[in-house]
Amino acid sequence: MRQRSRGRATLAVVAAMCAVAALPGQAYGAGESTTYIFAPQAKAVNGAAVNTEAAELKTGSVYRSSIKFGEKLYYRLNLDETTNAYVSAVVVPKRGDKVAYGDGITISIRDQSNLECGSQNARFQSAEYPRPIAAYAYRNVKKDSSICKDPGAYNVLIERESKDTSGRGDWELEIRYVSEPQLAKGASTGTEAPDEWPSASPTPPTAASDNRRHGGSGYYDATSLTTGEWKDEVEPGQTLFYRVPVDWGQQIFATAGLGNSTLPDENEYISSALAMSLDNPAQGHVDAASPMSYSGKPASVSLDPVPPVAYRNRFASATGVSAMRFAGWYYLSVTLNPEVGKFYGSEPFPLTLTVTVKGTAGPTPYEGDAGIFGVTQDDQDMARSGQSGAQAAESRSSRMKLLGAAGIGAGAVLVLGLGGWTLLARRRQAAAATPAGTGDVGQQQPYGGPPQAW
Repeated sequence: MRQRSRGRATLAVVAAMCAVAALPGQAYGAGESTTYIFAPQAKAVNGAAVNTEAAELKTGSVYRSSIKFGEKLYYRLNLDETTNAYVSAVVVPKRGDKVAYGDGITISIRDQSNLECGSQNARFQSAEYPRPIAAYAYRNVKKDSSICKDPGAYNVLIERESKDTSGRGDWELEIRYVSEPQLAKGASTGTEAPDEWPSASPTPPTAASDNRRHGGSGYYDATSLTTGEWKDEVEPGQTLFYRVPVDWGQQIFATAGLGNSTLPDENEYISSALAMSLDNPAQGHVDAASPMSYSGKPASVSLDPVPPVAYRNRFASATGVSAMRFAGWYYLSVTLNPEVGKFYGSEPFPLTLTVTVKGTAGPTPYEGDAGIFGVTQDDQDMARSGQSGAQAAESRSSRMKLLGAAGIGAGAVLVLGLGGWTLLARRRQAAAATPAGTGDVGQQQPYGGPPQAW
């Protein structure tokens, strides 16, 4: 009886593990919330008006903060003399807030003499409606420079810039701090930025038979994509997030298309109807497509060709080149202007994303584990299945819990089995020591015989 129970328990564990392993990608139409999803592990942190009062950020961590109208906030880093550091800030205005052309933030890392190590800004340009936008600052150690090279305390400064006519509400911030791995000895990285790269539009990929993927609501739950044509729906005012693995030597192309309206009036012209942005694995801004106009008819917009991923891209002065400096997940975000809903209805609009990753993957220049600055086989599998990072983490956690439960169950069975074997051996020993003709003859067995199956 116990053997059968043990078999059923084992089958149950195996079945549960198989069910977790077979979890589908993010379902089309799931997660219809139009609000930004912050990383659940984000720690609350307050920026300081004075740098000496700034809270320290830890590498590999995510934080949640906010910035007021016209405010300048400081955070602190403690750096060694060799590590390249990146701090990104995702700006999340409240829906309905008013933003003007040029509103946004500038984020920079500065040494104790206030010399700037590296900076970037995130701006609401052309597409003047609230949506999440991102930028990063960096401290890169350069052999031929004496700036930002010493170990010690550094300041992260985030400055909000808004027009007097803009909304005065607080902007929420999602802040990430990551460190770049050390280069491997003898790694060939180059010292000059490229001045040309392939720019011809690739042949459009063939749509998969099951090509519906619903975008996430933030970087945390961005839906994974690979080369292909993907269908989705987007609501007016909504921002959808996707991520694509791009390895060393590979180049990404992306186009977003909006389907036609089914309403009879298709003459209302809306400029900046659809905005599309590309960010790198450290969530530094790479490029934004020219905002697409819409008049109720099918329309599309594409990112300008960016260079293949290469370490030497960092030496370029242009953001669209220098941000293509490492491999990993590249993020696409698409926002539909809320004004579209006023003229063409609030129902979701058909959206098509066409993604192409060209080129053969090259070797990593880093020593050891590249972390987020690399592409693994698991990443490629997630891209094909459509899993988000959040879903993958949940699947891994569930598998580990089930494996732990299976291990505990197997251990309990083993302990019980050993206990039963010991008890049986003692009984046999006692029976062998009993004089002939006494005791229960039916229970006597020769000492040293094989133990009874448990």
